[in-house]
Amino acid sequence: MKELFNVRNPGNNGRPLFSWQKSKGNYFAVTATNSDCVRVFDRNGDVTAELSTSGGILGLCWDKDGNVLAVISNKSTSVLLWDSMTNKVSKLETGFKDSLSYGVWSRASNHLAVGTVKGNLLIYNHSSTRKIPILGKHTKKITCGEWSLQNLLALGSEDKTLTISNVDGDTLKSETLRGEPSLITFSDMKLDERSSVGENTVSCVVSKKTLYFYNLNDPNNPVELAFQARYGSIIDYHWYGDGYIMIGFTVGIFVVISTHHKEIGQELFQAKDHKDTLE
Repeated sequence: MKELFNVRNPGNNGRPLFSWQKSKGNYFAVTATNSDCVRVFDRNGDVTAELSTSGGILGLCWDKDGNVLAVISNKSTSVLLWDSMTNKVSKLETGFKDSLSYGVWSRASNHLAVGTVKGNLLIYNHSSTRKIPILGKHTKKITCGEWSLQNLLALGSEDKTLTISNVDGDTLKSETLRGEPSLITFSDMKLDERSSVGENTVSCVVSKKTLYFYNLNDPNNPVELAFQARYGSIIDYHWYGDGYIMIGFTVGIFVVISTHHKEIGQELFQAKDHKDTLE
């Protein structure tokens, strides 16, 4: 593996944040949670743009084509947008009085969803510049979310609920969970009869301990899987192959499970690849 370049101390000991440009991979955005500046590098390590922010940066996210970078900050009520085609910066005013808490671009269109600390939601269509504000989508801070390839939006909140909405922000489903959700994603659960709707399942981690599955074709029977306490908390998980999931835990253990209804809940593989903790 050849090193192209490195970035040292992006933000005075804050937690580093970085994101490669989607689709094209020509640009690399980097900052830190306590920084008030986002730097965009090209593949040679040269600075292409420096974006000034109000600090408190929560996330960097590219639209599906890699044309626009969105910068989400909890010290602002607006979203900073950088256009990689024109090298121009603009501000997306949300119209909310409360600070931002989360943002995610659609994987299927040019829609950006932006959540706030009080549970409000803005859906912005970058192509038409249309903004749809939804007050009280959740009762507390929106903390995580993801779009499906069918343009459904799943959001999680500190109010311990999971909502699924359409591209206009209308709530289609709302599920109460045992704890706070995180790491929401869409995927295709392994079924005996293949569904025609594409990504049929929303999954998330609940209270960092369990995996929760909500199948859009079977909404009355969600599945929640618990794991051995000695594994510690769930750090991350990843769907792969034909309905398989690899899960990483704080003690350094990786576990593989299947979402096939005959195998769900069974550990197919386990390995401890890290001597210390996984973070």
